[in-house]
Amino acid sequence: MFQNKTLMITGGTGSFGNAVMERFLDIDIKEIRIFSRDEKKQDDMRKKYNNDKLKFYLGDVRNSASLKNAMYGVDYIFHAAALKQVPSCEFFPLEAVKTNILGTENVLNTAIECGVKKVICLSTDKAAYPINAMGISKAMMEKVFVAKSKTVSPEKTVICGTRYGNVMASRGSVIPLFIDQIKNGLPLTITNPQMTRFLMSLEEAVELVLFAFEHAESGDIMVQKSPASTIGDLAQALKELFNVDNEIKIIGTRHGEKRYETLLTKEEYAAAEDLGGFFKVPADQRDLNYNKYFEEGHPELSNNKEYNSDNTRQLYIEEIKETLLQLDYIQAELKEWNKNIHIMN
Repeated sequence: MFQNKTLMITGGTGSFGNAVMERFLDIDIKEIRIFSRDEKKQDDMRKKYNNDKLKFYLGDVRNSASLKNAMYGVDYIFHAAALKQVPSCEFFPLEAVKTNILGTENVLNTAIECGVKKVICLSTDKAAYPINAMGISKAMMEKVFVAKSKTVSPEKTVICGTRYGNVMASRGSVIPLFIDQIKNGLPLTITNPQMTRFLMSLEEAVELVLFAFEHAESGDIMVQKSPASTIGDLAQALKELFNVDNEIKIIGTRHGEKRYETLLTKEEYAAAEDLGGFFKVPADQRDLNYNKYFEEGHPELSNNKEYNSDNTRQLYIEEIKETLLQLDYIQAELKEWNKNIHIMN
């Protein structure tokens, strides 16, 4: 599928972008274009990988001209550029609108104009039943790409999306925060120990992208099934891995936080196709003829459930430790920690 093809990753200098790029470098692909507004991170990537397949384009999804300059000759796009921090988006919601919603519209319009074969838009569990600005902007981003998918022939451009739970140890996530607090002898700050969150690795996130590239049709949202844990158990698992006894401090819920996250709403769950390790949510194909919906409904919705981090499989502390130990980031941090402990002793 990717042989002699060109892939463009918007937001390619972020955690997702790096993981996707690393995976695609190993296959027979012609070129990978990293599109972002961060020249420092681009330069770091350029030096780290030193690979002729990698091309770097400075630009911003808010700027259609910079997108068009980078998109000429592109076959596939993974659209990961976004404002992702919940507190930041709470204080600057219009910035989330400009990047997450209008930026996506720019990416899709330019992709259609340039004849891109497939665009996959990255979304988040916070887009399901959103209560914060980041989740609302991502929910609207999903509405934008689903609506746009209906305006273009799939023979020309397929537009679809993926929806993720929490990616462990990604930039700005709670695991690096807990580890920094452990290393500095500080209390582990927990908003609510009973909060649950999906747990998936960057490698699993990449698998979802590859699955979507191969199987998603226009308008689909692809979701990977994931286990979850409470934040309290996650903190305890890290304490046991690092063999420390830091205090756990309950600080209360932050701006726009939920007690649990949802990957499929009740309405989506009713329509979703179970593909084993994944769900596929097809686009709602209803038109603007609302009269018929006064007479026809979906009684199964009344009895259906959603798919969230409370009703998925919950990991025990030992399982969380096993999951964490599979991460390169955790292995590196533990190695450094044990080395420093040995020097001190």
